[in-house]
Amino acid sequence: MHIMSRVALCALGAPLLFQIAAMAQKTEPSVKDRARSAAAASRTRTGSSEALQSNFVTPGLSGQSITTIDGKTGFAPNVNCQKTSTLLEVLVQPGSTGDLTQVRILHDRDLNGAYDSLTQLPVPVSGLCGNGIISCNPGTWEGCRSYGWSVDSTLKIDLKQTPMTSLSGCYCINSSCGTSLAWANMADILKDLGGGIVGALTTADPRIGIAQAQVEGTAIRYSGAQTTACLSNPKVEQTRYRATPEILAGDAQDVAQSSSIFQAVKASPAATGKAEQISACTITREISSSQADLESIIRRTSGGYATNQTGGAQVSFLMGSPSDNSLKGGACTLFDYRMTIDVADADRLKAVRLARYFADDWAQVRVDGQLIAAGPSTWSGMGLPPGKCDRKATYDARPALDITAAMTPGTHEIWLRVAVGDEGEAYAQIEADLDLSCRTTERLVDRCNSLVSQRQCTLRDETVDDVTTFRNGIGTGLSPLPQTRMIGTGACAITITRDFFARNRRYACIVDTGSQEAPDLTRAAHIIDRSTETMLSDRIKTADGGYQETQRAFSLPAQDPVATCEPICKTRKARTNSDAALDGVVGHLQISDQGWDSYYHLCSADNVCPAGAGEDIVSACGCLDDFPEAVTMMQTVRLAGADLVCTARGQ
Repeated sequence: MHIMSRVALCALGAPLLFQIAAMAQKTEPSVKDRARSAAAASRTRTGSSEALQSNFVTPGLSGQSITTIDGKTGFAPNVNCQKTSTLLEVLVQPGSTGDLTQVRILHDRDLNGAYDSLTQLPVPVSGLCGNGIISCNPGTWEGCRSYGWSVDSTLKIDLKQTPMTSLSGCYCINSSCGTSLAWANMADILKDLGGGIVGALTTADPRIGIAQAQVEGTAIRYSGAQTTACLSNPKVEQTRYRATPEILAGDAQDVAQSSSIFQAVKASPAATGKAEQISACTITREISSSQADLESIIRRTSGGYATNQTGGAQVSFLMGSPSDNSLKGGACTLFDYRMTIDVADADRLKAVRLARYFADDWAQVRVDGQLIAAGPSTWSGMGLPPGKCDRKATYDARPALDITAAMTPGTHEIWLRVAVGDEGEAYAQIEADLDLSCRTTERLVDRCNSLVSQRQCTLRDETVDDVTTFRNGIGTGLSPLPQTRMIGTGACAITITRDFFARNRRYACIVDTGSQEAPDLTRAAHIIDRSTETMLSDRIKTADGGYQETQRAFSLPAQDPVATCEPICKTRKARTNSDAALDGVVGHLQISDQGWDSYYHLCSADNVCPAGAGEDIVSACGCLDDFPEAVTMMQTVRLAGADLVCTARGQ
């Protein structure tokens, strides 16, 4: 009876075991499911710049733990030499005019965890640029000066006056462009201001890396580390390859020759043989001929009342109120006139001078705040004149005072200050002599020099002004005739004849040599040439030196269907156009300063558009095709850059 019971239990247990095994097989994920799961995990941790920053860059630079994609393994990397949580702090205070009236920059220059440098900007900030600021008369877009961020050899952060053309991405933030722009956009303003400072800092010292940025109210703080080469000299040797990448191959070859590891690998059986690398380079002759005009040398950007160009190469900037008795002074009244001059090309300024000034009764003339002339007698203070205000006569001076040294690249302010008793007038004239001659520059840019100097590189192909002189390492015997080209346009057009203008070369460089014969590639060629989608043809070398050809059925595994596209959506967000250019704030030149910023978002797995705050959905999730719109925008920019001129007739 006992034996029969065991047999019965075994008979009942067998189906149960098979059922459990079947259930286990059904719940085991397939290879595709595991691949999809791994891809989703990778995308979660690396699918955006924010994810890369928070999961890898920030912890890597700050010495925190980094985990693998599946989150199961963690480790603490050591990619920096020293780090600090107080690398940089920027604190701002907007004023009633909308300008940033106070900007304080704290900097930890030696990365020891404590601030050791304080910079307080000496001018208000009326506009921001990607690499500098613009400072104007508070609450206006007049009397503006542009400054770029500067970092000296001691890593001291400061401002340096520069032409606005050397700045990029400028926009206005004070009251002349809108109400409370600084307060309403404080986070973005701090990021743009801090980003420009960080860019100048890391350019001056490429060892510095930014680990994290955090905005708190009206301040932004940066954590950083020294990450490159761990050297005391900020001029890291490796950074020179950015300017001259063609020397990288030669330097790598030199290092390889002295490396014991490289030589060991080179002598190994796997490395024997011959490897050849093809490198292309050019030798070009760059010639330009141009003539400058008034606007590209010097111009009046604000203030004053007239600009007169006489004799072609001389210009006068006039300011004041010259009409007789146009100023009513009473007992004694001070009148101020300010004019801003922008110098774009100081090399073409032959001379700049204060040609003439007059006033009824007293006058002062200042350049960038410095007194250069006064009359009818000494008057240097900012208060009333030292003598009787009403002199009953007009003081007229023609000093022809040279102020060329003060006209450096950038903006400069001419200040005419007069004291009038009863009635009077005021006038000042700045004259500039210009060099409008044609200038021709020529240089030969040789990007092949590094390859020519390498013994393992030989010339493979060369074309000189589209004439083939070398083909497959053999000279063709052809040589181009001297070429004649027209350089420049208009009055500066010149004809130049040269032996050549452009050489295009390809060099074959042997990067490794050995004694083993080249591998036999005929089998691969046989498979590629004779196989089809359903039949695989092969040829195998036999022991006696012959070949055996085989054929067998072949089919690729079925592929899962692939979506037509990755669904995206398009949104837009209203913005006020406060971008700034040489002619002023762009929004002031438009009928309406209202505009839109467009954004594209990757849709979620359930086809939902992750629109940001304040964004309106323009196109729902799907396969969007905005190529025609992109072409139209690019064509518009191209035509605008071509100096398109519109004319209207019948008006």
